[in-house]
Amino acid sequence: MSPKFRVSDFVAIVNQTFEYAYPLIEVEGEVASFKVNQGKFVFFDLKDEDASVNCFMMLFQLRVPVEDGMKVVVTASPKLTKWGKFSLTVKSIRPSGEGSIKKSFELLKEKLDKEGLFAPERKRVLPTIPRRIAVISSPQAAGYADFIKILNDRWGGLRVDVAAVTVQGTDAPDQIIRALDYFNTQKELADVIVVIRGGGSADDLSAFNDEQLVRAFAASRIPTLTGIGHEVDTSLCDLVADVRAATPSNAAQILVPNRHDIIRHSRVQVQSLVPQALAALDGLRQQVRGEVEGALDVAGRRLEQYQQQLEQTKRLLAEFDPARALERGYALVRGTMKVGRSIEIETAQAIIKAEVKQYDQK
Repeated sequence: MSPKFRVSDFVAIVNQTFEYAYPLIEVEGEVASFKVNQGKFVFFDLKDEDASVNCFMMLFQLRVPVEDGMKVVVTASPKLTKWGKFSLTVKSIRPSGEGSIKKSFELLKEKLDKEGLFAPERKRVLPTIPRRIAVISSPQAAGYADFIKILNDRWGGLRVDVAAVTVQGTDAPDQIIRALDYFNTQKELADVIVVIRGGGSADDLSAFNDEQLVRAFAASRIPTLTGIGHEVDTSLCDLVADVRAATPSNAAQILVPNRHDIIRHSRVQVQSLVPQALAALDGLRQQVRGEVEGALDVAGRRLEQYQQQLEQTKRLLAEFDPARALERGYALVRGTMKVGRSIEIETAQAIIKAEVKQYDQK
């Protein structure tokens, strides 16, 4: 006998079956009848050439621009409404196929560009040699390994803090946003944040075109550097980052100089400076020698002048020597010039004792 249900019970059982068999599914199709109601509810149909299904989601869950005609993949839960209509309750949506991915990219790029998020004047200069580097990547990825190897080969001895995240798929944007928030709320901020992701298809790299992730990059207090995909790949995160590297390896090359190049350059500079230093030293030596010789010449002339002055003084003193006066026939008289007093008269040949008989004052 067939089971018998009330309508509401049947709807509940169908939904329980969906929840058990298909709690979360991915469905690919073309968007039709896309609309937003009351600024928070999103409705659209997902169709292919043979069928169509109704879709519903909240506007805050819509992370990329969507319009009719775009091919997308939705992550959703199937559900039968109480009105008997089957629909997909969408958790996330991402463009599928090169054309739709490009269209969504261009729509969001235009929107964010009008807001000035890609303006050159917003770009910050990276530190010459960062002391502390924050890396957001998948440590198991080849791109991350290349980045770390080249970083250590070029400089080494740097502090590298790594936030392990998935770098593709629907979970990637939120994980990277949380990593950005983590590094931007540390007590001691890193000097630069580097986001690393190796090459892949346009669909693999689509996580880096997520609007909320792009805005998180723009809001970062710490300068940002991206090394995402290959040189031909450009994401919206690349456009909003302070500096964009062509590859993960190129990110390491941009981040730190090559110490071997610096050593070679320093040696060349030293070698070129040695002859200049020797020439400058020789010129200084000649200058000092000339100044010393000039000082000695001046001192010699002054000494000669002093010697001449001394000779003149000696001759002058000699002229006033009493012995010289005696030799010329003069005499020295010692004593009191009063009548009856004794005096002493000294000549060149003798000393005479005499008595003053007469004294006339001039």
